[in-house]
Amino acid sequence: MTQRIAEVHRDTKETQIQVRVNLDGTGQSDLSTGIGFFDHMLDQIARHGLIDLSIKATGDLHIDGHHTVEDVGITLGQAVAQAVGDKKGIRRYGHAYVPLDEALSRVVVDFSGRPGLEMHVPFKSGMIGHFDSQLAFEFFQGFVNHAFVTLHIDNLRGENAHHQAETVFKAFGRALRAATELDPRSAGVIPSTKGSL
Repeated sequence: MTQRIAEVHRDTKETQIQVRVNLDGTGQSDLSTGIGFFDHMLDQIARHGLIDLSIKATGDLHIDGHHTVEDVGITLGQAVAQAVGDKKGIRRYGHAYVPLDEALSRVVVDFSGRPGLEMHVPFKSGMIGHFDSQLAFEFFQGFVNHAFVTLHIDNLRGENAHHQAETVFKAFGRALRAATELDPRSAGVIPSTKGSL
């Protein structure tokens, strides 16, 4: 099996990002974005997606976290798209429900080749540590635009913003794992009646 590994660098006047992914990893992570809670959420993607994930980000955090979080999403999306390659043999669709105490979230992903995001998460707090909860949307928007996936995210219930976010990121990791998993019954086949994605 060809290794599904990709490394992407993104340098702008606002951020410098390095991302390396191994879709067939064991959930190891090496994360440094300058935003502690964001690192914690990225670790959930790695661990629950069984993706080896390295992200080094330097950004204009003296302004706020917006550019850093969005650009990490963009760069991670590019890396995942490269690692998936031509999509032959992947399951294409993935979904997961994840609870954490009172919170419950559902994430559904389709490696459709068409970027689209539906995210419905009524965060109960604007800030989670030093992480602006609005930036979760910016992260996922950046990801879908560059991974070329359709992504539906719904927080079905939750009263604690930390719990809400954690269930979303854990469910995203698990859905990503399911969608990118190689299906031995469809080896070498594009999972589409069109013959391309």
